[in-house]
Amino acid sequence: MKITVIGAGNVGASAAHLIAEKELANEVVLVDVVEGISKGKCLDMSEATPIEHNDTKIIGTNSYLPTANSNIILITAGVARKPGMSRDDLQTTNASIVEACTEQAAAQSPNAIIIVVSNPLDVMTYVAHKVSGFDRHHVIGMAGVLDSARMRTFIAMELGVSVENITAFVLGGHGDSMVPLPRYSTVAGIPIPDLMSKEAIDRIVKRTREGGIEIVNFLKTGSAFYAPAASAIQMIEAIVKNKKRILPCAVYLQGEYGIHDTVVGVPVKLGRNGVEDVIEIKLTVEEQAALNQSASDVKENIQKLTL
Repeated sequence: MKITVIGAGNVGASAAHLIAEKELANEVVLVDVVEGISKGKCLDMSEATPIEHNDTKIIGTNSYLPTANSNIILITAGVARKPGMSRDDLQTTNASIVEACTEQAAAQSPNAIIIVVSNPLDVMTYVAHKVSGFDRHHVIGMAGVLDSARMRTFIAMELGVSVENITAFVLGGHGDSMVPLPRYSTVAGIPIPDLMSKEAIDRIVKRTREGGIEIVNFLKTGSAFYAPAASAIQMIEAIVKNKKRILPCAVYLQGEYGIHDTVVGVPVKLGRNGVEDVIEIKLTVEEQAALNQSASDVKENIQKLTL
């Protein structure tokens, strides 16, 4: 198993380290345009392998040639948000970056599965899908796993219970119009509407939607990276180990949930072949309307692209 990570910033480097630490690949290649950054970080990670007891080969490079024949390509490249910026504000800059990265990586690894982390997530996943020409089941955006993890964290804080007992589902675009689903969010199988007030749920839903900017406002000069990296790794592990996990991911829809020709977060089955199935759950009229609005927002941004 060979995994390429594009972008040696905080998310990319953290993901590369986790891949090596968990021994999810025999070889990890970390690519970055900045001279020396990927080589330095990979040398540092390699020097940790004797302590962490793994023999993963970790390569830092500015070239895409060493990425050839990768099984998975994780795209984290792009500029990060700053206070006052929305994810959509990054679109023009990051679209050109993701387009170039995808074109070069896909040429070296035409049979790979691509996972996108760059923001605005749904639009960047669309860019990777179109530029690569890969089957839609092989181009997946990481968003729902992160948003659901944030929602699970806030539920645990509210109730004072273990995060291990909590499941949560967040659908839709990775932005202000994301669709957290309290009905499908449970604590030890108990739906959260049975455990807390509507006011508490509304607070959690709002904080989940604003989870990214909350961290950006604290950091001032960067954005979240521990949880995004961990979320990408959960997806990679499901693929590498063929776990058939049901996870909320951003995928190109062709009629599922009544949505066509756009990328939006929905529950999928992840295994060795990437997205092996799109799971269509029953939504209320209100939930479907919220998902439609979220998809419409994504499509509006997609139409601004000049690919």
